[in-house]
Amino acid sequence: MENKTKFSISLITLSFILVTSFAFKGEKDPLHKRIFNISIVEEKEGSVAKKPIVDKIEFKDGKLFSDFLFEKFQYKWLKYRINKDSIYTDSTDTEVRLLEVTSASTDTKDLTIIIDFVVLEWDIEGTIKMTKGDKPKKFFSFVGREKGGKPKKPKKGEKTSNDAEQKKE
Repeated sequence: MENKTKFSISLITLSFILVTSFAFKGEKDPLHKRIFNISIVEEKEGSVAKKPIVDKIEFKDGKLFSDFLFEKFQYKWLKYRINKDSIYTDSTDTEVRLLEVTSASTDTKDLTIIIDFVVLEWDIEGTIKMTKGDKPKKFFSFVGREKGGKPKKPKKGEKTSNDAEQKKE
């Protein structure tokens, strides 16, 4: 009988710990599970390359991934840090979220990549700098928009699905 009570107490304790761990799970960062379609341009000696490279940047669990960086330089998931996260009201009285982010990594060949970018709601703009032994090797700039883009505002006279649901109630 004593073993059954010990087992039931430990089972209840384990269940409580699991439930509380899911209930108090930390909030993901504002870039988690977002994907941006971007155009990357290589800059050499102040001049811009002829044709931009189309790519996408994915964010997940505090890391970013780019097909371009993986295919060309073998960088997989790079950790990033959000330096600034602010919300302000623009001239049209709309709240806008601004994120300033940095990612830096050095590989075994002493090649360092530094990615600095700004996310302003659905838009992204930034630079990719590559150095080897503190000497600049490559410099890219990129701009883009979140996949799916900015939600469209309904035109005057158009009804949204929320309006239709409210009338039903």
